[in-house]
Amino acid sequence: QVQLVESGGGFVQAGGSLRLSCAASGRAASGRTLSTYAMGWFRQAPGKERDFVAHISRYGGDTYYADSVKGRFTISRDNAKNTVYLQMNSLKPDDTAVYYCAASAAITDYTSRSYAYWGQGTQVTVSS
Repeated sequence: QVQLVESGGGFVQAGGSLRLSCAASGRAASGRTLSTYAMGWFRQAPGKERDFVAHISRYGGDTYYADSVKGRFTISRDNAKNTVYLQMNSLKPDDTAVYYCAASAAITDYTSRSYAYWGQGTQVTVSS
């Protein structure tokens, strides 16, 4: 099935920027590829639940962000490269978490329940 691999995490100072990438490969049993899936980014801090961060529609026309990141983060995609991005600016210590990308064939809400495929995660650490 679809495989997602995140990259671009790292250790930055507050106010800095990072760009995360999520590369997709393979196909779902239906034959669908990343270009036909809505995509999302989630994050999980130690000892906490996995929380929604950002979403982008399958054609890139619509985006949606958690209140905690809107105005600072930007989600985008390049379907020709089978890649989705998360540009993170003005980073805060509270942004520290493992970040996961995910793919959804059918969005019903902006929780993890709507996403069928997940990457392995990439660590983002923001110092104060």
